[in-house]
Amino acid sequence: MPVQRAVTEEELAAHLHGICFKTGPPRRIGVEIEYLVHDARNPRCPLPRERARSAMTALRALPLRSLLTFEPGGQLELSSLPAASLTECITTVSADLALVRTALRAMDLSLAGHGHNPWHPPHRILDEPRYDAMEAYFDRWGQAGRSMMCGTASVQVCLDAGYEEPGPLGHGRRWRLAHLLGAVLAAAFANSPTSEGCPTGYRSTRQAVWSRLDPARTLAPADGPDPRAAWTAYALDAPVMCLREADGPWDAPEGLSFRDWTRTKAPRAPTAEDFDYHVTTLFPPVRPRGHLELRMIDAQPGDGWIVPLAVTAALFDDPEAAETAYRAVKPLAETAGDRPAPRNPLWRRAARHALTDPELAAAATACFAAARAALPRLGAGPDVLAAVEEFTERYVAQGRCPADDLLDAAYAAPEYAPAPTESPAARRAADAQEAALAAEYARTVERIPGKDSQ
Repeated sequence: MPVQRAVTEEELAAHLHGICFKTGPPRRIGVEIEYLVHDARNPRCPLPRERARSAMTALRALPLRSLLTFEPGGQLELSSLPAASLTECITTVSADLALVRTALRAMDLSLAGHGHNPWHPPHRILDEPRYDAMEAYFDRWGQAGRSMMCGTASVQVCLDAGYEEPGPLGHGRRWRLAHLLGAVLAAAFANSPTSEGCPTGYRSTRQAVWSRLDPARTLAPADGPDPRAAWTAYALDAPVMCLREADGPWDAPEGLSFRDWTRTKAPRAPTAEDFDYHVTTLFPPVRPRGHLELRMIDAQPGDGWIVPLAVTAALFDDPEAAETAYRAVKPLAETAGDRPAPRNPLWRRAARHALTDPELAAAATACFAAARAALPRLGAGPDVLAAVEEFTERYVAQGRCPADDLLDAAYAAPEYAPAPTESPAARRAADAQEAALAAEYARTVERIPGKDSQ
């Protein structure tokens, strides 16, 4: 690894502050879609490591326009290039996905769209220094880290940051909208109610897993009038996960924040490249990367990724829909309270109850209606409109989400019959768990290095 110049805390802060929100007219859109890869004949049988790696090698040879990568557990991810329109984004990714599916079919493999692996415990396929260090780091917080790394999949929507100036498309408004609307999107598209064949009590087990990880790098930054300053402080105060070395493990000293690393310069002086890499190890529900990366949506079955992409794009990039969405989700701030997502009551309700929660259901109804009205103005074609309408009628209008279909099937099995309804005792148990999580948050936040500077 070439020798790079050490940098100061002030230089790093100025660097990140200048690039985290690249403002201007919202013009581009992107999507990152993840799937679980499984045996086409027996999805409940874990893929042997060598078979999974052989498939990865074959897929990397495909002439794709999207970036193809793999997560530690072998989850497949397609990341689109920035597209000039919703239609361009969908067309490009759909073509790439068709190539991937054809290649997998020849290997007797298939893709499954679940937010959390419903069949197996976490099993790591990839051995890389980054993932070794990540696993060791998250193990300090329990088993949720391995579950996140090896058993979760999502749809991530990427949108321009917005205008510098205030207004429905201003970057400050879009940042706040993302953290409130994010709970609605997590609820509407919840699609991970089981783990190892059993219901977990959450409609989005994936979201529940994320809420149990290191709060210093997975919670939202502190709320405030300046998102740039909040993100810069968040990044500097987050513990270092990976200390890259040419030889040997990448493990970092426990509890070392990047801010402290720049001050102590031990075990070696950090560089700008170290800081840029550090930022890639931060996983809040909304991540500013020049653009906004919305990370809270569960993976969807089949081509279901198109609906969250279209709905989210409409609610952010159409001024009328953005204003309607903001008015619809603004009251949710009272439910969220002072704790950051995803550990606040609003996001916990989204993960557990999804659209059976009346407040989230009302917001989703208003937002989906606004998105449907806006999509023709964004040039969406009839197939996209039909998909959004079908999802709205099947789920949103019924107070349901894709996870409810999976739960219906699970509870139809003899060992779970009859299908349960939430009893007062179950509700009291859920409320007690919320109280326990609140207490846990109060304890764990005290462990965040530099928390007082946020």
